[in-house]
Amino acid sequence: MRILLLTPQRPYPPHQGTTLRNFNLVKELAKRHVVCVLTFLEPDQNPVDAGPLPQMCQWMDVLPVPQRTTGLRLRQMFTTRRPDMSWRLWSPAFDKCLAVRLSEQPFDVVSIEGIEMAPYLPTIQAVQPRPVTIYDAHNAEWILQKRAFITDIKNPSRWVAAAYSWVQWHRLQWYEAELMRQATHTVAMSHPDKVALREINPNTPITIVPNGVDLSAYARFKGATIPYDLVFTGKMDFRPNIDAVLWFGQHVLPLIQAHRSGTTFAVVGQRPHSRLDVLRDLPGVTITGYVDDVRPYIAGATLYVAPLRVGGGTRLKLMEAMAMGKPIISTSLGAEGFPVVNGRELVLADEPRIFAQTILDLLKNPARRAELGRAGRAFAQANYSWDVLVPRLEQIYNANLVQHN
Repeated sequence: MRILLLTPQRPYPPHQGTTLRNFNLVKELAKRHVVCVLTFLEPDQNPVDAGPLPQMCQWMDVLPVPQRTTGLRLRQMFTTRRPDMSWRLWSPAFDKCLAVRLSEQPFDVVSIEGIEMAPYLPTIQAVQPRPVTIYDAHNAEWILQKRAFITDIKNPSRWVAAAYSWVQWHRLQWYEAELMRQATHTVAMSHPDKVALREINPNTPITIVPNGVDLSAYARFKGATIPYDLVFTGKMDFRPNIDAVLWFGQHVLPLIQAHRSGTTFAVVGQRPHSRLDVLRDLPGVTITGYVDDVRPYIAGATLYVAPLRVGGGTRLKLMEAMAMGKPIISTSLGAEGFPVVNGRELVLADEPRIFAQTILDLLKNPARRAELGRAGRAFAQANYSWDVLVPRLEQIYNANLVQHN
């Protein structure tokens, strides 16, 4: 089978979210199929270091990520119906490259990895014979924006952001529904995401293939650790992560430190947003920015925290922590999409005082932490290994190829 993946950034280095998923898809699919990648290079990615991708792929075309001025973004938002996300990675050069590559040799499957790559669907559909087109919905984006609106509208200082989210929520409902209608098949990250996508397009074929974790890379990590009491990892210009860390740093951590003054908290991830600057001077808080490897921080954590209040999908951050045997405390939303039991694989808390007290209790109880860590690791190993998940994608490809032909 010949498979082309359109990805929003080069899947190497595989640090967070999208790059982790796409790197592991390429890695597993390349074992049995011819895989090609058309992608963008972010400014902070080393242009000459693509890791093992060139050996995995028959070819990989990498174009510079398009730059949008504020003026262009505003024009696109006010003069078109399309959601803001659909314009972020629009590039005529990328579209032309895609058309050339599709004309050179036919593909059986083209996978659109995330909504930002959706504008290239018309170019795919113009090809004859038309390939099976998979929309890999990394999030149900409309519900993410709806939740952002509900969160921000409660805070007068965030009303402008709330208005933005209200507009984007409604535009995304239409755009995602149309995208799923045109794609051959849609892949959702979790059952809640599938429900949200079904709500806007009841008739589209959707299969759940969640995010996974490279168990060998995380469970068997033996390197040096970087110790902190509490650790959160993620791409720190991503709105749900920003909201999570601000909420935790301003409303939960002070309650913990009132009883345990030396408690440390590390925020580990690239591109920390300026909104996080208010946390930098707080006692015990470290905002690392980009790191080569998040595993030393997860391995060194006493507890992993996931205080997410906005978002969707299945969070790779939780699977990484589980694979490393770390006890986790999360909001209910942070663990949404995982078939976990509160108190068995992790602990859930949604109110600041309960969240803080749960952390204080766990910090004093190493036996309970070890119990949670063991259960979480067993859960990750049983359900989220890439060599189990990618064959599910192959089944989708094969079934749609049979129908297609």
